[in-house]
Amino acid sequence: MNIYFLLAGILAALTSIGHLTYGKRRFLGPMQQADFEPVAKTIMYCVFHYISIFLLLSALILLACAFEAVSQMQSFGMLAFIALNFGLFAIWQLYIGLMSDLERPFKHLFQWILFLSISILTMLGVILT
Repeated sequence: MNIYFLLAGILAALTSIGHLTYGKRRFLGPMQQADFEPVAKTIMYCVFHYISIFLLLSALILLACAFEAVSQMQSFGMLAFIALNFGLFAIWQLYIGLMSDLERPFKHLFQWILFLSISILTMLGVILT
């Protein structure tokens, strides 16, 4: 068992749950109620669920790799991809938060902590195994 992948998988699963509950209530719901162009609104609805699928699949892959259901040779590329994505999500969210006009942006844009943690744990799992 790879403890790094297990911890990353648990964090990714919790992130998925948060996305589908808190994110749906605090972002998707208000966005669907907002008065703006219907095509843009529909595209954002799709993007929300694209992220949902990515988060869920990432959690499943990380947990499968934690329990060695996928060989190291077959999992290396997937895990590197997952780590890179979550790392870039964190960096991009930090950048957007710093450049935004939001007061206390990281109160609202806190997901970077989860993304960075998942990325680091995944990379540690890849490097140390």
